[in-house]
Amino acid sequence: MALRMWASSTANALRLSSKASLSPAFSLHRCFSSVLDGLKYAPSHEWVKHEGPVASVGITDHAQDHLGEVVFVDLPEPGGSVSKGGSFGAVESVKATSDINSPISGEIVEVNTKLTETPGLVNSSPYEDGWMIKVKPSDPSELGSLLGPKEYTKFCEEEDAAH
Repeated sequence: MALRMWASSTANALRLSSKASLSPAFSLHRCFSSVLDGLKYAPSHEWVKHEGPVASVGITDHAQDHLGEVVFVDLPEPGGSVSKGGSFGAVESVKATSDINSPISGEIVEVNTKLTETPGLVNSSPYEDGWMIKVKPSDPSELGSLLGPKEYTKFCEEEDAAH
């Protein structure tokens, strides 16, 4: 962990960038956090993957990296509803507890129960196994107000530079 923090801060200081990709779906930016093509992102660092009538929601690689080791995830029950910008749960790490906000409004149709037993999936696989809820969007047009991969990467770089 200390080596990763050193490498990240050194890369930031040197303004290093990598054009290499882990797979065609990944793009890396200078903080070493991954941002996936095909997803939408909220400025509060949640992602949405809209497939058919359902959208998966989780926190971004950037968010989990800043949180550190996730030790507990508090999620709602299926059948409830979420509102765009409203909190639907919390992530507790060794550093802090943070609310998770919904990037879209809708009905919660599924919750990732694996996170109860293995909250570290948020760290090891934020875009795959670490998804948090699946939502049936009540207003799919809300997706249009979210950031694309390039906009989110720029947002993160500007946010990190300000801190």
